[in-house]
Amino acid sequence: MDGIGRLAKIVVVATLLMWLVPLMCTVTIRPDEIGVRQSNFSGVSETDIEPGWAWRVPGMHRILVLPKRFAYLDYTSDEVGPQQPLQIRTKDNNIVMLDVSVPYRIKLGEGWNVVQAGNHQVDANGTFRYQRLAEETTVSVLRERLAELTSADFYSTDRRLAVSDDTLRVLNEELATLHLEASTVLIRAVAFRPEYEQQLQQIQLNEQKKLLDAAVQTVAIEQQKLDNFVQGTQARAASSEQAWIQRRANLERAYQVGFVDVGDDTTPGGARTKLTALSADERTELIAKAATALELDVEDHSKLDDRYLLGIKNVQAETLQYDQRLRAEADGVSARLEAQSELLLAKVRAEFEAKRNALLGTAAGRAFIAWQAADNVHFAESLSFASGEGIPSVLRLRRFTLEFMGEK
Repeated sequence: MDGIGRLAKIVVVATLLMWLVPLMCTVTIRPDEIGVRQSNFSGVSETDIEPGWAWRVPGMHRILVLPKRFAYLDYTSDEVGPQQPLQIRTKDNNIVMLDVSVPYRIKLGEGWNVVQAGNHQVDANGTFRYQRLAEETTVSVLRERLAELTSADFYSTDRRLAVSDDTLRVLNEELATLHLEASTVLIRAVAFRPEYEQQLQQIQLNEQKKLLDAAVQTVAIEQQKLDNFVQGTQARAASSEQAWIQRRANLERAYQVGFVDVGDDTTPGGARTKLTALSADERTELIAKAATALELDVEDHSKLDDRYLLGIKNVQAETLQYDQRLRAEADGVSARLEAQSELLLAKVRAEFEAKRNALLGTAAGRAFIAWQAADNVHFAESLSFASGEGIPSVLRLRRFTLEFMGEK
């Protein structure tokens, strides 16, 4: 029982230590905060504490926390901040009301400088001293630098942005002594007295019209360039098209007519006769001429045979002439053979008729004819051999047959 009680005491003491030690010896630094360790003996530590747990010795160290995020100085008429719009006298002696926003923060890694300078103290209005100093410095710089603008400059975007950038540079130089930095100087709104506002609007309108006229002129110049380019392109396209048409016509003529100069000789085969009569040098010169006209490379000269040199029309004329000549010769042979065949057929028919007539002139032939004739003779079914007076007649069949056959 004594051992269990001792163990329970140890657990209770350990639990209390685990709860009290972090509570007394650590401070939590959030991601949007800067921690600075201040010692009662060595002063401020020259290093900012990163977010997380920061160790301290109670009675010896103190952890100070400053905001890391951006704070805003809003010189506007809304209820965002306590600041009021800035009233500035311009370079041309006009009063202008400006809505300006300036975000700023403590420089990274320099929070301990703020603490060392004592600017981390909280004023009576609940703000840090460095925030009050930042506001005073910002107002002073803004009044000084923005007063360099004239009334018309506030409506010139380039001029206004240039002065804003220069103001930001000077402001950061001044805030650097306080270990602060601003990210931008944003002029949100500009307001003049009503009577002068109308004049400025007219001036601004005139400036916009001037810019519009310049833009219209620029558009006109670019349009003229475009028109010139289009016309030039169309002219080049037409020139290229005519060149291609001429080139195609030359190639077509070369393929159709060939390269042999036949002069006035238009008879089929005349071009081939002249080509055959050319010497070796003349043929080589003619092939080089054809290769140039047909735009062939030197290694393609071997392809230029008689078909290319003569041309399609000459080859077609020769082919037509050859076809007509062969057809005429074939027609002559056909007519001659047809006449010979008809003559032979007439002779055969004459001999056939002569021999047939000779055979029919014989007794057998006459009998054959009589037999054929008798085959065509038809008697009535009942025959009456009597004269008109009713006297019976005597029919001599042998004599009737002989007379029927032409025998006397």
